[in-house]
Amino acid sequence: MNIPRYLSGILPAKVDYKKAIILLGPRQVGKTTLIKELAVGIDPRFLYINGDDPSVQSSLSQSSLSFLRSYLGNAKVIVIDEAQRIQNIGITANLIIDELPGKQLLITGSSALELSSTINEPLTGRKWEYRLFPVSWAELSGYETMASALPRLPNLLVFGMYPDVLMQPGNEIEIVSNLASSYLYKDLLNFQGIRKPELLGKILQALAWQVGSEINLNEISRTVHADKNTVTHYIDLLEKAFIIYRLPPFNRNLRTEISSSRKVYFYDNGIRNAVIGNYTPVISRNDIGALWENFLVSERLKLLNYHGFYGFTYFWRTSTGAEIDYIEEIDGRLYAYEFKWNPGAKSKFSKTFTDEYKPAETKTIHRDNFWEWLQNYPY
Repeated sequence: MNIPRYLSGILPAKVDYKKAIILLGPRQVGKTTLIKELAVGIDPRFLYINGDDPSVQSSLSQSSLSFLRSYLGNAKVIVIDEAQRIQNIGITANLIIDELPGKQLLITGSSALELSSTINEPLTGRKWEYRLFPVSWAELSGYETMASALPRLPNLLVFGMYPDVLMQPGNEIEIVSNLASSYLYKDLLNFQGIRKPELLGKILQALAWQVGSEINLNEISRTVHADKNTVTHYIDLLEKAFIIYRLPPFNRNLRTEISSSRKVYFYDNGIRNAVIGNYTPVISRNDIGALWENFLVSERLKLLNYHGFYGFTYFWRTSTGAEIDYIEEIDGRLYAYEFKWNPGAKSKFSKTFTDEYKPAETKTIHRDNFWEWLQNYPY
């Protein structure tokens, strides 16, 4: 049985036969399953088109209106899966929407690399766009109940939240390793901007060791023996492929505030651990702080994204060493959080920050109270 996804309750309301519904996210997170469930609910006779199929890529990359009429036939619902593999898919999708009325277009994509540049402009005003991530804590605990989900926490920190990982206990290492090796680079290596796949792997590994820390591009450049511009370009591509996420610094009034660095997190703990080849249990790890922070930031990202958060997220640090792990800003108010794996660990919020910005909330998130923070959308 599949774990019910939050978006399954959102997408049906967007069906109107006038706009495409676009679902973006990493491979293997359940996009195809979710979009097919949506299609079946609209019309069980939907047409499924696989963008990974070379014949499909050839047919839809340079399509005339007359060809599309014949190709799509009488189908009322059309699913184009992995659309980033099809050249000019935005123009083709726009043609379907504008010239073939009465057809609902459902599109999935595993990479924002090609898809953003080819589909956003042609479909301006003609699309609803959503992101699907690995299973969220809220989805898992809602499916299993809190009593069964909480004991899973140590495993989640090591193996992550991909659907196959959660549904096949005992096979986690094999599944996560396969995900990382078979699917992680698939879209990146098909993209023209990647000329050195071995360099990509080295950069990703360097980022994995620095998860939750401010990345030093010069240091990474020296480590992987590549120039800073190349490293920056590859990191940008890794983010667009939904592998990593960069968190910017918060800075407004204080001269000592850090303004140019970024923290890096992985969208999934399991992928991070696969990249460095470490599946050691939580109890024996010396990087538990980094694992805990990555888990909380990635899970909070899912919660905010699914609920339509329109604010901003940051970390904060000064050159004198004062810092706050994570900040959310919305409607002019700030909410500041510190992350501690140990509930008994002391946490003190910087007086410099609280005096200057007077946050609406300051809270320490630890393993005894995290579940509430990751289940309830507060805004």
